[in-house]
Amino acid sequence: MLKNKILMKIQIQTPGIEEHDNLESYIHKKLSKLSHYYDKIIAADVYLKLGNISLRENKIVEVRLSVPGDDLVVSKQGKCFKECIDLSIDTLKKLIIRKKEKDSAR
Repeated sequence: MLKNKILMKIQIQTPGIEEHDNLESYIHKKLSKLSHYYDKIIAADVYLKLGNISLRENKIVEVRLSVPGDDLVVSKQGKCFKECIDLSIDTLKKLIIRKKEKDSAR
């Protein structure tokens, strides 16, 4: 049985960060799983940044999901980008589920 796959547009910005190809495939993999929870995601904008160099947890990931009616925005900071991506996806999953429940209650 084939499922209809909804493809969201994913844009990743990594200013000043080298060797991000591995991270980009990781981000695509993680973001694609969000469509299992909400199939109306239009696009995702991901920003990978380096914060204050003197801090140990200086990696910052910001994700903006474009969904009908609203944009869901999450920002996480941590020791490594993968950790921040995972935290962001977990938070977005909760926000998506809450939005879907709110939409179905209308």
